[in-house]
Amino acid sequence: MTFGFAPSAASSLTTPAASASRLARMLEPAEWAEAGIPLLRSPRDVVTGLHARHAPGPATAVVAVLDHEERLIASASFTPRPVPADGWDFRNALLAHLRRVIPHDLRRRSPVRTAVLLNCREGSGKWTEEDGAWMWGLRDACTLHGLRCGAYITLTRDGWQVAGDDRGGRHPHSASLPSDISGADGQDAPPAPRMVSGSGEPLRRTAAR
Repeated sequence: MTFGFAPSAASSLTTPAASASRLARMLEPAEWAEAGIPLLRSPRDVVTGLHARHAPGPATAVVAVLDHEERLIASASFTPRPVPADGWDFRNALLAHLRRVIPHDLRRRSPVRTAVLLNCREGSGKWTEEDGAWMWGLRDACTLHGLRCGAYITLTRDGWQVAGDDRGGRHPHSASLPSDISGADGQDAPPAPRMVSGSGEPLRRTAAR
């Protein structure tokens, strides 16, 4: 896959020292590719299923936990605080929402469940510093919650794209209407979304099974 580069809009608001620290908490595309992130067997089904459940709009992140057969166990969508893209902040947000929807697996010798992240944002599908910060945050949150770090997926008006993989598609995209959830991934419809209070970031929807 060929990556382009688009600067983060918030990067110009930081001091040199803060910028250096922030840049240390992000992953370049090459680093992500070398990390051995497991590929999804059916990324289109995963993306379509999450889009149907959460109907994410721009500036919305959807974190989901899959079992070893790539079935959805739990998921949560939220809008991060409008701060400069920093892997530390993203890690904390992801970890907080993972803790709300699923118990940790830290007692296991090796992870058996995988967390994936769908980031719906403005702009093109080209890699940005924000993407790099989300990648760092996802990897670190998975380590702290006893999960395997899975795919990072962007959802823009151009469609969806799996980072470090040449697989993507035009539908769904950030302006798509959600499809029928009963046919999104061949599973039964999840329980009605529940709201979680006391979150630093507004939780949009949560589905857990």
